[in-house]
Amino acid sequence: MAMTIHCDIVSAEEEIFSGLVEVLVATGEFGELGVNYGHAPLLTALVPGPVRIVTQDSKEHIFYVSGGFLEVQPGVVSILADTALRADDVDEAAAEEARKEAEQALANQTGDFDYGRASSQLAEAAAQLATLRKMRNRSGRG
Repeated sequence: MAMTIHCDIVSAEEEIFSGLVEVLVATGEFGELGVNYGHAPLLTALVPGPVRIVTQDSKEHIFYVSGGFLEVQPGVVSILADTALRADDVDEAAAEEARKEAEQALANQTGDFDYGRASSQLAEAAAQLATLRKMRNRSGRG
């Protein structure tokens, strides 16, 4: 039996996942990182994108987080995010439309243009689409 660590993934609205995992892989502000049993304590900011976990029954699950924080303590890893969704719940058409709208807004800047908001929306839409691609590639559907 593999060594496990308790994992909680929580959004502002609800708890998305709680259980024992063998490994968790997420993208922090300095790159991708993996966490498993015995990992040193850590606190890092997360960038929008996929979070992959492998549960104690060796099943893989992929989630999308809009950013937030990952904390590792002895025996537990927590992800706190404004938005966290199971990858299956990400609406591909809406993410693609949001990406197009953000790109269009960046290209056609006007007087009241909020560059920070438009680039943030573009980054979030791109991260959602990347999460869907990762999920498809892992399941052999893409």
